[in-house]
This record gives sequence, C-alpha cells and structure tokens, in this order.
Amino acid sequence: MKILIFYQYFSTPKGSWGTRVYEFAKEWVAEGHEVTVISAIYSKSDLKAVKLVESQSFEGISVKVINVEVDNKQPIYKRILTFVYYALISSFYAIFKRSDVVIASSGPITVGIPGLLSVLFRNGKFVYEVRDLWPEVAIELGVIKNNFIKKLAFLLGKTLYSKAKLVIGLSPGIRDFVVNNFNHSNTISITNACNLELFNKNDPFPAQSILKEDDTYAIYTGNIGRVNNSYWLLNTARYLKGIGRRDIKIVLAGDGLQREELCEIAERENLDNFVYLGLIPKEKIVSYIKKSLVSLVPLVSNPILDTSSPNKLFESLAAGVPVVQTTNGWIKGYLAENKVGFTVSGKSEEELGDLLIKLSSSESIISEMSKRAYQCACQDFDQFFLAKKYLNSLKKII
Repeated sequence: MKILIFYQYFSTPKGSWGTRVYEFAKEWVAEGHEVTVISAIYSKSDLKAVKLVESQSFEGISVKVINVEVDNKQPIYKRILTFVYYALISSFYAIFKRSDVVIASSGPITVGIPGLLSVLFRNGKFVYEVRDLWPEVAIELGVIKNNFIKKLAFLLGKTLYSKAKLVIGLSPGIRDFVVNNFNHSNTISITNACNLELFNKNDPFPAQSILKEDDTYAIYTGNIGRVNNSYWLLNTARYLKGIGRRDIKIVLAGDGLQREELCEIAERENLDNFVYLGLIPKEKIVSYIKKSLVSLVPLVSNPILDTSSPNKLFESLAAGVPVVQTTNGWIKGYLAENKVGFTVSGKSEEELGDLLIKLSSSESIISEMSKRAYQCACQDFDQFFLAKKYLNSLKKII
C-alpha cells in the first residue's frame, strides 16, 4: 500500500516534538508499505532544509521537506501565511503523486486542502486525522477573530468531514464531537501512543543539569504559553517559596510565546524553585520525566480543550509517572478510573502547591500510581498496537 501523509510538524525523537507520525510510519514501512510524508519545518522538530523542497529519508520513511518554518512564536497572520504556503506547495504531491490512501493530519485546518485535491484529481481515499478541533479551538481561544475567515474555515471543515472516507480523532472527545456535530458514519479514535522502548531506557540523570537527581519536582514539557496555563505554574512556584517549601520545584522544558517573560520574572524575583531546562530533544527528556514527582498537563479552562490529547500525557504514562491535569473531559475520567493521577482546577496555585506538598511525603501513593501508569501505557496506548489498529483501519477503506 502506498500511503501519502500531509503533516506540517514531522519530527523524530531527535527533535523536541511529538513523534506519532514517525512512530506509526516506521511500523508501516516495516510491514512492507510505502510511506511518504509531506512536512514543513517546525521550530521544535529536527528537520532542516536548504532547498525549496528536499527529499529526506528516516528509517525507510520518505519525507518531502518544504522549506518553510512554522513557529508558535510567529504573529498569527504570518503563521496563516506559512500554513497557506505549505498547502499550496504540498498540493503538487496531492495532484501528481500516486497513492492508495491520503492522510491529512490537522491542525491547522489548511493541511486538509491537499487532501481534498487528492479526492478531486485522483479520486483518492482520503483520511482526515483530527489532532485538534480546527477551527473551533482557534475561534474559541480568540486566535481567529475575522468573521470572513471564520466562515471560510467552517466551510472548509465541513467539506473535509464530508469528503473523508475515514475520520480519526486523537481522543474519544474529538471522535464524539465529530459524530455529534457532523454525523460522520466512519469516525474512530486512535490516540497518541506511548513509546515504551524509549521511555524504558535507564539513561543516567544528566550530570551537568541544573537539577539534581534527588530533587523533588513536578515537570511540564511542551509549549509555554497562554493556552497551556503557564503563568499558573510560575504562580505555584511563588506560592511554594512563600510558604517556605522552595524544596519543591516547578520544572519546565520547551518553548513558546511566554517562555522569555516567565524566565525573566523568575530571575527578577529570585524564584530558584522555578527551573527552566530549555528545549530538550525527546530522546534526552526521558530521564527528567522519570525522576519527577508528577507530570503536569495544564490547559486553560475551555470545553473545546477538554477533548485534547496532549503528547505529554502519554509520555508520562510510558515513564511511569502520575499525572496532574486540568481538563474536564476524557483525560479526567481516565485518570480517575485508573487511579493514575489527579485533576485540579488550574485556577489556584494554592491547590496545586498543596497537592505537591502532600504527594512529596506520600511515597506509597506515588509508587502505586507509578506502577498503574506504566500498566496503562502498556495496555491502552502501546505504539505497536495503535499503529496496527491504524493500518487495519486504512486497509478497510481501499
């Protein structure tokens, strides 16, 4: 089977970004399928390019790298221009490259344009993979404010759902939203996956780190910005220091719009329990996560974000680390049912700080949750199982 994937953010574990496409595609190639990914250059991935379009290969995966950089720090209109530019260039492959199935992995929603063109010009078997609910998320969070662009985005979204042979939501919440709002008859959920091989490695704790192996800390990895409730983490460090518990650290690894200002505030206020590690490749972040007390998965309060499927959740489970998160959707239910974490409001630094204080002296609770977290990773989110489930779903539509 020839599989063509349109996805702007391709990365391997050498990058500081999610590796779902890489991990799944690697398994499909191993089973004898031909996989081509059309990607841009995301600031947190490990892709580089000099030419307008470069052909690269990663463990048998053919990657066409379009030399346009996508960065969350870019102004919104520049980001939109990069999305459109990617869609225009990648449409060449939608029209002229032969494939048995075409996957468009969104967001942004513009990545679906080449998928639609594959249907129009090649009668392609089109799969729409929904990572985030676009344009709903962008509109709810005020990223898209222009009424004309809103209408255009909704029209494109409705068209994508209507033309897709299969819709794959990255969470049960996304699947249910699509079924309830678009009545798509072939919609399933395949979440992000746990790379158990990577997170089972016992690499030594980095000797030159500003953290010590025996430090007590809660870790956040990923985008540092408003949507991710990053100021709440800074305020929690303030609270802990203010009550004399600076021994409990809040640790961040990643980048984003608010990273510089948060670090400047922490330095100015001498918040030595607020620690920024930098942008760290996935393959090197493992030891930091595994040594943490808990992993933090904060998002601002919004019903649309309750459907999210953050990579950091699955990395935490694979590392055997309990999760503290803030959404009120499927993740809240999963953590409670399996007793692998806690849901807090995300509005009170005292609430998070007091929970971390309690957990720091509850070794037995942490130990039991850690065991269950790893069991959940193996039972529900193993990358080999999910890659096989995905492939079987593709075979059914060709």
